[in-house]
Amino acid sequence: MAITDDAPESVGAAIGQSDLDLRRPSLRHRSSLEDVVRYSGSDESLTGKISDENKDHKPNHAGSDDNALTNDVRREPLIDIKYAYRPSVPAHRRIKESPLSSDNIFRQSHAGLFNLCIVVLVAVNSRLIIENLMKYGWLIKYGFWFSSKSFRDWPLFMCCLSLAIFPLAAFIVERLAQQKCISDPVVVLLHVIITTVELSYPILVILRCDSAFLSGVTLMLLTCIVWLKLISYAHTNYDMRALAVSTEKGETLLNTLIMEYSYTVTFKSLAYFMVAPTLCYQISYPRTPSVRKGWVFRQLIKLIIFTGVMGFIIEQYMNPIVRNSQHPLKGNFLYAIERILKLSVPNVYVWLCMFYCFFHLWLNILAELFRFGDREFYKDWWNAKSVEEYWRMWNMPVHKWMVRHIYFPCIRRGIPKGASQLIAFLVSAVFHELCIAVPCHMFKLWAFIGIMFQVPLVLITNFLQIKYKNSMVGNMIFWFIFCILGQPMSVLLYYHDLMNRKGEVD
Repeated sequence: MAITDDAPESVGAAIGQSDLDLRRPSLRHRSSLEDVVRYSGSDESLTGKISDENKDHKPNHAGSDDNALTNDVRREPLIDIKYAYRPSVPAHRRIKESPLSSDNIFRQSHAGLFNLCIVVLVAVNSRLIIENLMKYGWLIKYGFWFSSKSFRDWPLFMCCLSLAIFPLAAFIVERLAQQKCISDPVVVLLHVIITTVELSYPILVILRCDSAFLSGVTLMLLTCIVWLKLISYAHTNYDMRALAVSTEKGETLLNTLIMEYSYTVTFKSLAYFMVAPTLCYQISYPRTPSVRKGWVFRQLIKLIIFTGVMGFIIEQYMNPIVRNSQHPLKGNFLYAIERILKLSVPNVYVWLCMFYCFFHLWLNILAELFRFGDREFYKDWWNAKSVEEYWRMWNMPVHKWMVRHIYFPCIRRGIPKGASQLIAFLVSAVFHELCIAVPCHMFKLWAFIGIMFQVPLVLITNFLQIKYKNSMVGNMIFWFIFCILGQPMSVLLYYHDLMNRKGEVD
């Protein structure tokens, strides 16, 4: 016989209402009640009541008899339900919400539904993969990984190796500044020159070489990472040098600011910062005690597998859809919508694989190899209630850099909060455009417009969240824009502009 979840509660009611029956020794169903408690989950209130009664009516048995009785009860969970769950016991005793109601949905565990979604996704996508292979065959070509241009990309490889010169130059400048050989204005000027050359030099190399798109994107991403690190290195040292000067003069720092580390410039700290998975410089970082070699090996296997999955989706699904499409702003409007909707699903899969490979696997591998302790590379951005929350949670290294070196410096200079956020979005938009437009050898500003379009979306989703006081509205808007209007549209725009450019060049 099955016992429902409300059985312990009803048992408790039965105990409370039939107190006279409990006092009759002839019935001898106290052990049956204990069986019910143990069998149905041992509700705390019921257990406490039974234990109190046992104290008042403790039988004269030896401890061994009690242990034997307990063992028998555990081995034989038979329930005398006729005394514990009577028809007169109320089945409805308090107000309860349905598990899927709006007030109760986020208080429940949905692990089973999550497993169901995984099973459905696996089944549906397996059928689509088989159908695609039967219809189009194996579309993945050798050129996806290597092309005839790959052997001509050696200037980009040499440029990538030469990027190490710029951190060394920044270290020499800071060393001279620490020894007070040059003044602060000269230090700032030298850092401006170093960072400007570091950013423009790879751009010129990519534009002058007929390189593959993947090689250009890799070099531009590495260039932007080094640039952000150099800015953080220069800005942090400048601030620490100013605090050191204020301390020497005996000035009282605002807000009782206490320097955690003394102002020192060492090559070891810079070298660790350049390889650590962070964009914010500091002299010392939280470190883990050791490197888990087996764990690193497992993450590398996952990285290879998910990279292969990402390449399979791109070649087998996205490329045919993009090739059979028209320019979304020049062709048939309904046809463009159909292509965007069809492209949205594989595009989301590719983006999620990219996020998992880079932000979870690759950055954690680097953190483990260099024993970097702070591994909050992302937060639960999938639960973002607004577009603003998404940008604050999905890329924590860049977010911390923006807050530390863009947003709060603007606030300290008296710039309003809204204008400071706009400046941060502007910097992000410029670098998004560089990472895509430079490898494509064209500047159409689609990535720039897409990032700046987030500013009104931030205002709209924040307004809806305040007005309706419901996190689901902003989250649905975020997913709709993320899956349909954003990335699929950008992919089609850049592809057709790139094909048109190649046609004009040919």
